[in-house]
Amino acid sequence: TIVGYSINDTIVVFDRIRENTKLMRKAKYEDIIDNSISQTIVRSINTSATTLFTITALYIFGVEAIREFALPLIVGILAGTYSSIFIASPIWYLLKTRKSDTNYYNPNKASK
Repeated sequence: TIVGYSINDTIVVFDRIRENTKLMRKAKYEDIIDNSISQTIVRSINTSATTLFTITALYIFGVEAIREFALPLIVGILAGTYSSIFIASPIWYLLKTRKSDTNYYNPNKASK
């Protein structure tokens, strides 16, 4: 579940980056990433917040066995949301700028 949240949010951000690279052809990678995160952050936070609300209720009102299950889920969802927003996109940027001579999107290079 924990890995699933992180992967799901990361895929959503990367998909938005992919869409925005097509729409913002002359933009810098930084601007594309910034727009992509801005467009997806509310969705990611809402998804995580609704799940956290439920799991926190289980942690507060549940028996000891449920608490032992809920606490790692709470930590994992927080870590997964953080990593998909604040770690995955900068790593994508580093990989893209390391491979190219410029930090601008070049559709001619991408198709080769």
